[in-house]
Amino acid sequence: MVKIIVCLTGMPGAGKSTIATGLQKKGFVCINMGDAVRSEAKKRNLEPTGENLGKLMLELREKNGLGAVAKLIKDQITNTDSDVVVIDGVRSNAEIEVLKNITTVKLLAVHASTDTRYTFLSTRHRTDDPNNRQSFDERDNREISVGISASIALADETLSNNNLTVEQLVDTAYSIILKWLDTLSNL
Repeated sequence: MVKIIVCLTGMPGAGKSTIATGLQKKGFVCINMGDAVRSEAKKRNLEPTGENLGKLMLELREKNGLGAVAKLIKDQITNTDSDVVVIDGVRSNAEIEVLKNITTVKLLAVHASTDTRYTFLSTRHRTDDPNNRQSFDERDNREISVGISASIALADETLSNNNLTVEQLVDTAYSIILKWLDTLSNL
C-alpha cells in the first residue's frame, strides 16, 4: 500500500526528471506525468512533438477535467506495493486533488533560473523539448496556463536547482522525502 505520493512540480527543465531518475535508483517507484500524455499520443498515432503533446494535454483537461492527466496514472499508483511513489511533473492543483484521493500527498517544487532551465532542455534532446527560445517561452506560458504556478506556490518544500550537482540535487530531494516519511510514521 502506498503511504505517500511525492509530487514533483516545477517549470520545464527545473530538474524534476533528474530527481525522479535518481530516486528510482534509490528504490522509489517513479511515474512521469508527461509519459502518460506521450502514451496517450501514441494510442492516437500522434507524433510526440512539443506542440502535439501540449495540445493533447489541453484537450484531455478540457474533456476529462483539470485532473485528467493524474487520472491516467491512478491505476499505476494503486497497483504498486511501494511505500513511496514519486510523480514527476504535476502541473495543477486539480491533479494533486485526484492524487489525494489515493493517499497522503506531499509536494516538492523544484526551481531553477530561466537560463538554467533553457540550457538543461537544450541538451536533454527529448522529442518535445524546445529547440529555440521562442518555443521554450511558449511551453512555459502553456504550463502557466494550466496552473503550474499555483502548484509551485503551494509546495510543502522548495528545492533550488541552481549550481547543484546531480548528486546534490537527488540527495537533497531524498533527504526531504525521508523527513516526510519519518513525520508520517510518528503520527
